[in-house]
Amino acid sequence: MEKLFGTDGIRGKANEHPITPEMVLKIGQALGVYFRARHPSPRILIGKDTRRSGYMLEQALSAGICSVGVDVNYLGPLPTPGIAYLTRGMRACAGIVISASHNPFDDNGIKVFNHDGYKLPDQDEAELERIIGRDHAVENMPVGMSIGRARRIDDAIGQYAVFLKEQFPKHFTLEGLRVVIDCANGASYKVAPKVFSELGAEVFTIGVEPNGRNINDGCGALHPENLREKVLLYKANIGLAFDGDADRIVVVDDKGQVCDGDYLMAICGLKLLKDNKLRDATVVSTIMSNMGLDAVIEGAGGRVIRTKVGDRYVVEEMRKGNFILGGEQSGHIIFRDSSTTGDGLLAALKLLEVIVESGRSLSDLRRPIIMFPQVRKDVPVERKIPTEKLPKLSSKLDQVQKELGKKGRVLFRYSGTENLARIMLEGENFDRISSLCTELAEIAEREIAAESGAK
Repeated sequence: MEKLFGTDGIRGKANEHPITPEMVLKIGQALGVYFRARHPSPRILIGKDTRRSGYMLEQALSAGICSVGVDVNYLGPLPTPGIAYLTRGMRACAGIVISASHNPFDDNGIKVFNHDGYKLPDQDEAELERIIGRDHAVENMPVGMSIGRARRIDDAIGQYAVFLKEQFPKHFTLEGLRVVIDCANGASYKVAPKVFSELGAEVFTIGVEPNGRNINDGCGALHPENLREKVLLYKANIGLAFDGDADRIVVVDDKGQVCDGDYLMAICGLKLLKDNKLRDATVVSTIMSNMGLDAVIEGAGGRVIRTKVGDRYVVEEMRKGNFILGGEQSGHIIFRDSSTTGDGLLAALKLLEVIVESGRSLSDLRRPIIMFPQVRKDVPVERKIPTEKLPKLSSKLDQVQKELGKKGRVLFRYSGTENLARIMLEGENFDRISSLCTELAEIAEREIAAESGAK
């Protein structure tokens, strides 16, 4: 059986397997069959980001779903967390996002939310793959009035905007704050300026002119350089950079310093701890988060639990322990008392709430949070070969960890969404960990290439 789902849905180059109209139609049929068996009156929401291929895939997905007797509602371009929210709010049996998140415009993908707004667990994805692998989705296809129908929801952006504004305390306002927003020419290009300006902020925008191919192109959460420049130019209080589907955020403070997800979890976690509102005094993050996050949360009497990489695994741990704050260094931040998934706009509002209530600047709130030097390298790979089959790399990884000891760490993993090996080192001496990271990358590249060529 073909493995289609990665750490964040199905993803690939648009018009290449598995992101072709033919395959996406089969995926749509499988989704329809799966949810029809679990809901008496199934209806599936479909939203997307601003990629050119989104229109093509939206129609193929809808055709597949309707062909097995399930209705579809189109939401249009909308952030991933907005689709999760509307899935719950509209009592749909599922919500589907057509997006490749932070990837280049020529990629695309499919993410699936259950009726409760949570991403499907691994076992459900495995069942969908089994259905997709069949020769026929169903033995007797519906005909006549039993065929599903598709309708467009015109006020999806408005509904999501209302939800977001309700998460910001009604006795607070953003009046007097200058906010620069970089929407990455992606799914948040309409809703983000609307929300922050309606809450009173003076808003300056970047990346709000999508043309189908400029999503994430030198802008957004992956490229905060332009945002930093504009924050300093406009003497803004804060800069907010979202990725293509706006489920993650990177922030620039009033001094032009970039703050990733670890800083946001630290600042919001400290506030929740102070107010005795952080359930079980626990923050959930992944193995990629900086050791500085642990230090600051533990120093305030809390603890950090780590999961493997992927916001879905953070959410699973949060649900298991009933925790309310978690996220990833990359900017997926989950406030589980408000949302079921990472939400860049919601995270921005929660951070702004701390700023407004404290009367302190973001640079001042950031100052006591000390992060360890951290370096990363991505190595393109043809195949994702287990490290136990790479003796030279395994030996070097062990050697590096022994050298770093308790004051550092090394991580090697394969990306769940791209053909990349990711190497991360953390330690006290930036120059030394940079050198070690380069050595590891060279060894990994050679050995993985050799092993791939031998197959």
